[in-house]
Amino acid sequence: MRCIALATSDEAFFSALSPDRRRELGVAEATRTWELYRAGVIRELSWRVDRDDVVLVLEADDPEAAEAVLATLPLVEAGAISFQVLGLRPYDGWQRLFGSGSAETTDGDG
Repeated sequence: MRCIALATSDEAFFSALSPDRRRELGVAEATRTWELYRAGVIRELSWRVDRDDVVLVLEADDPEAAEAVLATLPLVEAGAISFQVLGLRPYDGWQRLFGSGSAETTDGDG
């Protein structure tokens, strides 16, 4: 199942960190997300435009499994960020609108 995870940062947590600790956590976070990306769990990782938080697209059995994976991120373990996880399903609006036979008429035969 594809899931989307919206991060929320604890700004007070980050403000209280020393530069060395911030760098240490950043490297650990980047390392872990890279491992999950290579394993095919994280599919996309993007920054939000409206604030300095990330959005992840993940592959997991269900939203609870995605939450369990996210709990292994160093920034989550440290209490610096949390995630809202939403499960996604394929869009089926075209199927409902056009039915199952309509795609066959677009093959050039008319």
